[in-house]
Order: sequence, then C-alpha cells, then structure tokens
Amino acid sequence: MADANAAEGMRKMEQCRIAGCPGHYEEKLKVYAARFKGQLFVIDHVPMEICDFCGDTLLAPETIQQLERLRDHPPQPSRVIPLYEYASSVERGDAHVPKASAVAD
Repeated sequence: MADANAAEGMRKMEQCRIAGCPGHYEEKLKVYAARFKGQLFVIDHVPMEICDFCGDTLLAPETIQQLERLRDHPPQPSRVIPLYEYASSVERGDAHVPKASAVAD
C-alpha cells in the first residue's frame, strides 16, 4: 500500500499510449502555444504529461477547459516576447539572426 501513496500529489507514471513506445509519462510544467482565429496564444507553466521517450503529450480535461477559458477571456499578458519567423530567415540564408516581432506571452 505504500507504493500507491508514495508521495502526496504525485501520480504513478503510466506507460506511453503510443504503440511500441517503451516510455512513461512524466508530469511537467511546459509552454503551450496555439493559434485561434489568427491569434497566437502562448501560455507558460501548463501542466502536462509528457512521454520521456517519444515526447507524446497529454493534457487533463481540466487543463483543456482552463486553456479554453484563457483563450476566450484572455487576461492582460504577463510579458511580451519576440516571435521569430523561421521561413523568412531560411529563405534569406540568415538562420542565425531571425526576424523578430513582439508577441504577448
């Protein structure tokens, strides 16, 4: 019974759901980015379960609901970060100095 409750708040790592993957999911806080109606949303410290082998990512239903609330009623951004255009920097042959534009984080 000690294994089931080894640490409060910790979940047992599940086997990855991708067929043939030997990895296990780990709980992490990561950056989530998505486009909605032409707008880029970047949200930091989102709880996710990520496979330690293949990188498959799972979001809990409650997390998805919170992300949808943030998308529909975005708060004031906590900071502004640069957004780099990969394609335009590669076309110019200037991959070391990408073009930046401001994006709310």
